[in-house]
Amino acid sequence: MMALVGGLIALLLGIIGLFGWWDEFLWLLKGVIPPILILGGILATYLGAEEMKDKRRAESEAAMEPFAPAAEDADRYKQEVAELKAKLAAMETEEKAEEPAEDK
Repeated sequence: MMALVGGLIALLLGIIGLFGWWDEFLWLLKGVIPPILILGGILATYLGAEEMKDKRRAESEAAMEPFAPAAEDADRYKQEVAELKAKLAAMETEEKAEEPAEDK
């Protein structure tokens, strides 16, 4: 209840002060609007640049999506090559072990 009464009193004093000091209010308004516009413009420019960066990043990620399975295939092929090399090495050691037996 006290907040309501305090708010009404502040509103009434603000209206009286606005009409009593109208010239000073306009003078203050003229001095405050340009800095607010400048700061708002800086903020809007920054946010626009960030949005453009995000859009460019999303487009580049979308362009790379078709190549994502290729990267998975490359890993699978690397693993397959490693297995084949191991089998080949095992076969070569078996052949070397069998060669001396054939010479006898």
